[in-house]
Amino acid sequence: MKNLKLMLVIATAAVTAISCGTKNENKEEATEKEAPKVLVLYYSQTSNTKAVATEIATKLNADIEEIVAVNPYDGDFQATIDRCIVEREQGTVTEIKPLAADIANYDVIFIGYPVWFGTYAPPVATFLANTDLSGKKIVPFCTFGSGGLESSVKDMAEKQPKAEILKGYGVRAARLEAMPKEIDNFLKASGFLEGEYVKLDEFPEQRNVSEEETAIFNAAVDGYTMLHADAKTVASRNIPNGVEYLFTAVDFPREDNPDMPAREIKVYVTVENGAAPVFTNVVR
Repeated sequence: MKNLKLMLVIATAAVTAISCGTKNENKEEATEKEAPKVLVLYYSQTSNTKAVATEIATKLNADIEEIVAVNPYDGDFQATIDRCIVEREQGTVTEIKPLAADIANYDVIFIGYPVWFGTYAPPVATFLANTDLSGKKIVPFCTFGSGGLESSVKDMAEKQPKAEILKGYGVRAARLEAMPKEIDNFLKASGFLEGEYVKLDEFPEQRNVSEEETAIFNAAVDGYTMLHADAKTVASRNIPNGVEYLFTAVDFPREDNPDMPAREIKVYVTVENGAAPVFTNVVR
């Protein structure tokens, strides 16, 4: 009788073990199946955006592909500006080469671009106009001279209303050395990577700038010809190794664009301990 009871206990344990093992295996298989398929897609003229794209793809072990214009923008800065002005006036659509990647196979698509004229470069505009991203999660990222992340993301959302446009990342070309650390924090904060990340406090209400803060603002934008601005109000918050300021300023007409109306802008300025002030983003 004792032997019979022992055999029943062993048999029950074996069945339970097999059942648990099967459940664990099924759970692992389901987890693997549910893992989102990620593509990093980008256009880059000077390799700045390519550097960001490569960093993201490497950290996420994601597929990566470049958007290539049939007629490349291979001139210098002014040549590119001049060509874009003509194309905008004539309504020219930039032709791009077919992609190797099948967009339908991806759940999350990081789309990268340089900001030209306040929005994504023309090759990306062509991709967005000719591709249905309905149901996809889209993560914009960009490089720029002064800003354009917010305006380009707004344009992207209007162009792809049935896609889910997630929070994006932007970096000034002049600050590209800071990008790897910022990308790591961005991907963790966005839930694409595991690990600790820096979560900053919200900025408090704006207040009138002091003489010291005016000097910080002027030092940050000094030498940047595309800004001719005076700071009016400011808010600040602590960041690792320093302070970040959010200035509200008035941007006045420049010598190269005297007909430009004065307008209110937002300028983010970082002052790390022992370093000179540097502006990180302008929101127009």
